[in-house]
Amino acid sequence: MKAEEYPFAKELITDAEGKISQVVIDFCDYQRLLEAIEDEGLALAMMEVKDETPLSLHDALAELDKE
Repeated sequence: MKAEEYPFAKELITDAEGKISQVVIDFCDYQRLLEAIEDEGLALAMMEVKDETPLSLHDALAELDKE
């Protein structure tokens, strides 16, 4: 396998059997990947509650107090 075959990969580190164990990427690419993962998580969370009725601040705080 070559690093050029993987998006963002600058270097592939393999174990004794030749299996990829680590990938070296630029820090800026790493930050963009983290943002993309966080954005996807936020979108999934928003989809999960899209049909719920919003609470007022007072009701939301009361719900938190119950927990």
